[in-house]
Amino acid sequence: MAGQDWIAADWGTSHLRIWHMSADGTVKSRHDSDKGMGTLDSDGFEPALLAALPDLPGTITVMICGMAGSRQGWCEAPYAAVPCTPPSGSDAVRVPATDTRIDARILPGIKQDSPADVMRGEETQVAGFLALNPGFDGVICLPGTHCKWVHISAGEVVSFRTFVTGELFALLSKQSVLRHSIGTEGWDDAAFSGALDQAMGRPAAFAADLFSLRAENLLHDLSPATARARLSGLLIGMELAAAKPYWLGQSVAVLGETGLAEVYAAALEKQGLPVTRADAERMTLEGLKAAYAQIKETA
Repeated sequence: MAGQDWIAADWGTSHLRIWHMSADGTVKSRHDSDKGMGTLDSDGFEPALLAALPDLPGTITVMICGMAGSRQGWCEAPYAAVPCTPPSGSDAVRVPATDTRIDARILPGIKQDSPADVMRGEETQVAGFLALNPGFDGVICLPGTHCKWVHISAGEVVSFRTFVTGELFALLSKQSVLRHSIGTEGWDDAAFSGALDQAMGRPAAFAADLFSLRAENLLHDLSPATARARLSGLLIGMELAAAKPYWLGQSVAVLGETGLAEVYAAALEKQGLPVTRADAERMTLEGLKAAYAQIKETA
């Protein structure tokens, strides 16, 4: 495998992201596709991958993370159980592809039996962060539709918890009575900060505080942008209150895209925590590079 190009792929539920990599780890090209796991049956993965790849003069290794390894994906990659190091190239499941030009391998996710929890894709971001920060001990926060808090010690994932905060925001802002009051854009830092404190200090009042957003819009012309920030503050405040055993007194790294990651980082910094920020896409690619380097060494 030495000296060969290879392919890194992040295959999520709604997207496929591919990097054509040179042997030295340089990105030669990048391709995005809407052919996520949720749009394909098991027979559709190989054609979708081939359609996204550059011209293949010979066999090329494809290192894949994410939902392609789920039960509904291309080929199930069984979960590793905590405590464990993030799955590496030697743990990847080889896919029986029809086209001999591709040697496709899917990285496993991670599971936790109690409290029951799973992740697919985020473990590769964690691996990428640890590859760049090998001495890190603390907690990695991965904001998203389903935000994950991952406890790291001695290079292992010790435990983790998932919060469906982003999904709740989407449901409440688009499908509940609050949809009439919540804006789709705009922000109010002071409103977010106040709602964050409110939720962390009085979590039992959460359901009532939600309806106040609607009532204040009707009675006092609460702006949609302010209501949006307050809804986010209430939801993230509830999450931080529940995740306090993870972040309290810990070194915390936030891995995510710019907007949402900045909101989480600001919320944590408001609790007096120093926060390290890292780009989620770069961490995914670094994790895939580390996995490929491991199989290259053993080839």
